[in-house]
Amino acid sequence: MRRTPSACALLLAAAVLAGAMPLRAATPGNSAPEAVFDWFQYDGSDPADATHEAGPGQFRNPVIKGFYPDPSVVRVGADYYLVNSTFGWFPGIPVFHSRDLVHWTQIGNAIDRVDQLDFGKHDLVNGVFAASIAHHDGRFWIANTCFPNCGGNFVITATDPAGPWSDPVWLPDLAGGIDPSLFFDDDGRAWIVNNDLPAGGTERYSGHRAIWLQEFDAKAMRTTGPRTVILDGGIVPAEKPEYVEGPHLYKRDGWYYLSAAEGGTGEMHRQVILRSRAVTGPYVAWDRNPILTQRDLPSGRRFPITSTGHADPGTDPGRRLVGGIPRQPPVPACGGHHVSTGRETFLLPVSWLDGWPRITAPGKAVPYAHDIPKLPAGTAALPTSGSFAINDEFDGDRLPFHWMTVRNPRKHWYRLDGGALRLQAREVSLGARDNPSFLARRQQHQDATATTSLAFAPQRDGDIAGLAAFQNEAYWYLLAITRENGKDVLVLDRRDGREKRETAAGTRLTTALLPPDRAGQPLQLRIRTRGAKVNFDYALSDGIWHTFASDLDATLLSTSVAGGFTGAVFGVYAARQEAPTR
Repeated sequence: MRRTPSACALLLAAAVLAGAMPLRAATPGNSAPEAVFDWFQYDGSDPADATHEAGPGQFRNPVIKGFYPDPSVVRVGADYYLVNSTFGWFPGIPVFHSRDLVHWTQIGNAIDRVDQLDFGKHDLVNGVFAASIAHHDGRFWIANTCFPNCGGNFVITATDPAGPWSDPVWLPDLAGGIDPSLFFDDDGRAWIVNNDLPAGGTERYSGHRAIWLQEFDAKAMRTTGPRTVILDGGIVPAEKPEYVEGPHLYKRDGWYYLSAAEGGTGEMHRQVILRSRAVTGPYVAWDRNPILTQRDLPSGRRFPITSTGHADPGTDPGRRLVGGIPRQPPVPACGGHHVSTGRETFLLPVSWLDGWPRITAPGKAVPYAHDIPKLPAGTAALPTSGSFAINDEFDGDRLPFHWMTVRNPRKHWYRLDGGALRLQAREVSLGARDNPSFLARRQQHQDATATTSLAFAPQRDGDIAGLAAFQNEAYWYLLAITRENGKDVLVLDRRDGREKRETAAGTRLTTALLPPDRAGQPLQLRIRTRGAKVNFDYALSDGIWHTFASDLDATLLSTSVAGGFTGAVFGVYAARQEAPTR
């Protein structure tokens, strides 16, 4: 992350989606039952909102709340475009637009066709890592990685950032590294940097990585010439810094700047800067590094913002360094470490000192509120910052962009019809490492509520549909309608990966018989997270809410328990048990 003097630049730290999901619709006529969701409402707030209010002329951080990590930004004229990581979720790589760096509207997803990339059945923390976006010669360029064993490093292009984006052009010369980033120089040459194992392929210590540079032929769409290391280990190799990654090249006043994150993605994360008079190096680190970190702050501080890094200062059409964007894991609630929202995108100014960019001074906390950049005021189609509520009525012909599913959908299992979202109950469970009939949107606040209306008529025991709070296939809650012993019931299931005996279907925590005359009639379901606790409610046609379960453990939805570095989601789900064999 960095700071800039001239334009209040971007410090963007993590990710979320909003727009139109391009999964093809399921067709009726299948014998499997359909779950009908008439609407879906999300609303949320954070404890920090009340104590860190934005005053007149200020904006509130994070500017994109929830699981929107690894931001990369480019400026084209008066417009800014930003992309985030999505790992094993589809569609992938959301594309946002802004005029003022504060209000962001998602305009598409760069990976929105199932045949662009195949995520396979890997963990959800795999897939598409930190994407970088650039603009050159009338085209937008995204460099990215599909990892592991789903193609490696690639480049896609588009004339319109809203899409369509091209199929990937693979870059085999970049070997097994990640986090590629393109740089187009004034002389017409282009270069690509990425993270990989050090020269020789052998680590001197665990987490030892290097930043590599190679020329890129933009017309032939391939790398060319030798591939060389320009940063080995980190700025102080003797300290054995872990996982130097997320490199970006910039140019300003005749200097080439190399910025990268090091220290891993946890609370030791930090952003560093180096520079050289030649694009090929040697690069010399600033003696006042890091330019962004929060690891030098007290661990017991209230509402801490932690793990800052993976910054990407924006560049203007002349490729001058003008702004900054870092990746930020969560904004923990109440100083705790059980955070479900994932890494978020923050905005901070970049200042310059003796020819070097700085984002935060040593010991300086990332602010929740900051002065608005001196740019024309902008607007956003949907709120992404502060407290807000969003209601999806499902009355269009495409899902909004902020809806997604796990891994590549291989069948047409959903449709929008009659102002409702209809999911086909398939024989793929929520706990399977596969693509179940599950559509979700990100949890964007520590105190969040997801509510939906469901009509579902199970045809046989085991048919199930409902509302889920989900971190990955091993950690989730499901409030659902199912059939047991020929009777329709409301159930609460949980899968906690710490319980080794649990199956993919999870553990049934609570069951209640539904009235016989309720079969197939709409039922409202609600999940409410309040920091480390989660509550489950339902309402019949009278609209009166009843508590089904309360004060259960919400920390199993956090990365500190579930592992990885994504964020929790709320979603709708349907499945059926396999028919018994005879």
